[in-house]
Amino acid sequence: MNVQSNVTVNNGVNTEALIGARGAFAEAPQAAQFTFRSSCSWIEGTYSANKINSYFGLGQEHERKRTFSIESDHPEVFAAADRAPTPPEIALAALASCLTGGVAAVAQHRGIQLRSVQSTVEGDIDVQGILGMDPEIRSGFSSIRVSFEIDADASKDEIAALVAQSQKRSAMFDILTNPTNVNVSLA
Repeated sequence: MNVQSNVTVNNGVNTEALIGARGAFAEAPQAAQFTFRSSCSWIEGTYSANKINSYFGLGQEHERKRTFSIESDHPEVFAAADRAPTPPEIALAALASCLTGGVAAVAQHRGIQLRSVQSTVEGDIDVQGILGMDPEIRSGFSSIRVSFEIDADASKDEIAALVAQSQKRSAMFDILTNPTNVNVSLA
């Protein structure tokens, strides 16, 4: 005998709205074109602050309910004041947040209740590249590792599938693993 129960899953993600957006964007693909932005101001030394608020999407400009701030600095071992995370650490945090949020969204869509999700992201950098000591050493990460600990009402294979789908749809994973055209200019 097969007994089924209707269990309501609530991981805090409105998947109905996300699925609805997919349908709307299929009918009006130009509305899916978004431009996000950050404005960075140098404060002192290697310390700076980014302000994030407005963006373009759905064919128009939008203002957020509040302006978000992300500060950045370097640690004391680089003769800095260590007032905030380094830019590479912020990139790792962005990757962790994107993948973790994706796990929650995919779990919600698949009817899997999460109890906890913990991700740890590590990135290796040889600072000889940043300091210009060796032109063969790149300035960025040579390797990034992501590890998840997930407690959910699901099998190990189902949890692995959540992580795989999150990785497949993660904007930050794509940004870090595929070349992106970056143009730098003076205003």
